Amino acid sequence: MIDLHWLNTFVALSKHQHFGKTAAALHMTQPNVSLHIKQLEQTTRVKLIERNPFRLTQAGARLLKSAENTLMELQVCQADLNAINELNQGTLTIAASDIISRLLLISPFQAFKKEYPGIDLSLFNTTSSQATELVKSAKADLGFVIAQKESQPLHFMELRQVKWCALGNGLQRWQQLSQDPNAIIEPQPLAAEEPTLILLGHDTRTRELIDLALPSLQLAKYHVMEVGSVDAQIDWAEAGFGVAIVPSFSLHSKLHLQTTITPLPHFPTTSLGYIVRQNQVLSRAIKQLLRWVDDEIQRSQ
Repeated sequence: MIDLHWLNTFVALSKHQHFGKTAAALHMTQPNVSLHIKQLEQTTRVKLIERNPFRLTQAGARLLKSAENTLMELQVCQADLNAINELNQGTLTIAASDIISRLLLISPFQAFKKEYPGIDLSLFNTTSSQATELVKSAKADLGFVIAQKESQPLHFMELRQVKWCALGNGLQRWQQLSQDPNAIIEPQPLAAEEPTLILLGHDTRTRELIDLALPSLQLAKYHVMEVGSVDAQIDWAEAGFGVAIVPSFSLHSKLHLQTTITPLPHFPTTSLGYIVRQNQVLSRAIKQLLRWVDDEIQRSQ
């Protein structure tokens, strides 16, 4: 009979393609990783991997697909059983982007720890796209995302509408200059330069939305400066390096901003909400956490 620990080791090795890295990821010794693979090959009676260079055999590729599905189903089953049993111990895993976690989750997490001291909160700090994959695979119990569409096998619940704004000086002057290159606009040095837009990287769902809406700014030319977080966007804009396009709610907790805030009503609104697996049983602890998050959203508006 195939041992689930062997399958888990095999899936991890397929991902890392290195015995040492797999051992570190699983907190095992390298000889134990090798032993698990040997036992798995002996039990299945087929060769699963080639070592130099590393690659899966045809049988290994087939087993990988089945193993991933099997392990995911077991995670889903265990999560649902925990919810039904209303366990007061264990781990609740949340996936959320940096801006969502810092602006909306800190206070609810504090209340959760006080109410459920036996449950460990684990946070994956990810992009919305990565959070979606973590919830799909049951590696996260709950995900907070921007612009999630209803899709199998996930259920999305909207918590609030997200609107956009520009943070940074000179946007209106650049727009006027784009419309009339011969216009005399003060101060001339700023207007003569091509603006820099400070945006998140292309690996975020936010950037996908922003790129589609940039033509509404009516800028003939512009440079793009990519950064890794909304906080970095705000800091660089405040330092005078350009205009940051950010969700309006990200500025609510920022005091003493020195640069101009320009609402962007022509940018499409999108949704901030949470995702769970369809038909997932939500435990009492998760339902309470969601109520605290909703309260935090109401306070921030």
